[in-house]
Amino acid sequence: MILRRWSSRIRTADEAGYVRYIEATGLRDYRATAGNLGCQMLLRRVADGVTEVTTLSWWESLEAVAAFAGTPIDLARYYPEDDEFLLEKPQSVEHHRVAASDMRL
Repeated sequence: MILRRWSSRIRTADEAGYVRYIEATGLRDYRATAGNLGCQMLLRRVADGVTEVTTLSWWESLEAVAAFAGTPIDLARYYPEDDEFLLEKPQSVEHHRVAASDMRL
């Protein structure tokens, strides 16, 4: 199993709108890709008026990640409206091989 992790920052005032936007774009596209095992979006207030956003997605294989992300898979995938929300646009994402897991949601 592969974990794909992406993070950036938004204005705290934009949290609700950004969550709706990501649910309708990135998270929807994760779920629609064969080999996706699930996804989550995390928010963490890091400074006055700034929130860190992290998306986590789980995949059956690196090939499944490539079906979503294209190649090279380490490049972040962005949508047109991201510029309205993001304070920074990191160029890359992280991929981790899941060695052990026990999630109970």
